[in-house]
Parts: sequence; structure tokens; C-alpha cells
Amino acid sequence: MTLFTIGFTHKSAEQFFGKLRQSGAKRVVDVRLNNVSQLAGFAKKKDLEYFLKALCGMEYVHVSELAPTQDMLDAYKKQKGDWAVYERQFLDLMRKRQVEKTVSRDVIADGCLLCSEEKPHRCHRRLVAEYLKEQWGNLEIQHLV
Repeated sequence: MTLFTIGFTHKSAEQFFGKLRQSGAKRVVDVRLNNVSQLAGFAKKKDLEYFLKALCGMEYVHVSELAPTQDMLDAYKKQKGDWAVYERQFLDLMRKRQVEKTVSRDVIADGCLLCSEEKPHRCHRRLVAEYLKEQWGNLEIQHLV
């Protein structure tokens, strides 16, 4: 099973949708807490859903169980929190939510986790992918950067 990840920040629509189309992913799995922000540009929920289908022939699904809580996000982003603390808290949240049992493998298989961060190294989409790989095994992760 392959799981891709992508962030839309610092990508043009052409780059973003081109990478998705070339990846072979079947759907985008939106793991953002807020998927309707005006700051998201072409990646706002309704626009993204349309563009994915029209340009890539891909599905769109929002899986909020794979997003951080607002408090966690605010502490890390707005209050310039420590990444190690955020990572530990987020992984604890994934364990508490038991996402390996509640999120369908069919949604994840050949899907692409979407978040805003340009690169995966300090983004929760990487943590989700690695957590699911640890729990499920047999999961190849490819970051589209």
C-alpha cells in the first residue's frame, strides 16, 4: 500500500496538481483542521474538490481525525512552540483516537495526505503517515515536494 503526502504552500496550482497527477494517487485525504480558510487559495475544500476531479480525476475526502486539535496547533504555530513537544502531543492524540482502527485502510491506500506545510519534516502529515506505517506495516510513504 502506498501513501503519498503533499503540502500546498509555496506551490503554484500548476505545480501542485501536476505533482498529484504524476503521483498515481487516487484521492487526496485532507488532514487539515481548517480546510476552508481564505489563506488556502486554490486548496479551499470546495475549490479543491472541484479541481481534483476536473484536473486529476481524483477523489477528495476530509479526515478530521487525522488533524491536530486547535489548542495544539495554536500552541505550536501562534505561540512558537517546540516541535518535539508538538510531535509528542500529536502522536499521543493519534494513539488516543486509535486512528489505526477508526480510519479506513481503503481511504488511505493510494491516497495523498494533504496539509499546508511546504515540506513534511515539520508537518503532522508526516507523523500521520509514519504512525500508520508503524501500526499497519506494509505501507510505503512518498512525500511529494
